[in-house]
Amino acid sequence: MSGLRTSRTRLAAAAATAVLAALSLTACNNGTGTHDEGSAASASTGSSSGGASSGADSTSTGSTGSAGSSSGSSGSTGSTGSTGSSGGKSTSGSTTGSKSTTAASASKAQGSSNKPVTCEGSNTRTVAAPLTRPVNHMLLTVTNTGSRTCFLYGYPAVQFGQSQSVPPVIKDSQPQAVVTLEPGQSGYASVNLSATDGSGSHGYTSKSLTVYFQGRSMTGSVGKGAHPSLPAKGVYVDDSLKVTYWQQSMDDAVNW
Repeated sequence: MSGLRTSRTRLAAAAATAVLAALSLTACNNGTGTHDEGSAASASTGSSSGGASSGADSTSTGSTGSAGSSSGSSGSTGSTGSTGSSGGKSTSGSTTGSKSTTAASASKAQGSSNKPVTCEGSNTRTVAAPLTRPVNHMLLTVTNTGSRTCFLYGYPAVQFGQSQSVPPVIKDSQPQAVVTLEPGQSGYASVNLSATDGSGSHGYTSKSLTVYFQGRSMTGSVGKGAHPSLPAKGVYVDDSLKVTYWQQSMDDAVNW
């Protein structure tokens, strides 16, 4: 009985050993599976890392591309700046041209302002003064009050009072050149008012005088007439009234 129990005990121990061995083999097989699982996890981790790295590269590349685009934009802006500079030069050229045109206009205007004009009432002052010698004569003095040289053409067309006729000129008194008056200078002419021997007729006393000026053609009056004052008692004139041509000097005027 005792031996039977010992045999059963051993048999049970052997069975237990077999079960443990089987379990141990299964555990080894599972370990291989666990190892494979670790490899898969490692591979998965690697894949994730690769994806992240790839993403980072993409991001990096994207940033570079963006920078490239910015650089391109900067280049485009530079191009625009160049165009602006060119436009600036063009504007400068236009301004220079405008200045040149202005300078030319100013020069032309200055040239025109220096051009001589015809002496007449608006740019001269006329004074009428009766003379004692020669008798029955009056001296007309015309002074250039303008800023430009003026020419005294021909002779004065005088009108005493309401007279409608222009007295004749003494032809022999014509000077060799046109009387030229610089600003401030004077020209002269004398008026023979009446016959000294009393041979004149239709005499009358006049208290007003108008002097008209001739143009270059000497066919009529130009500009404004002058209205020099006469003595309060007036001056006596008759039909022998005549005038001299304008003279450069007073002596030449009173010689007639």
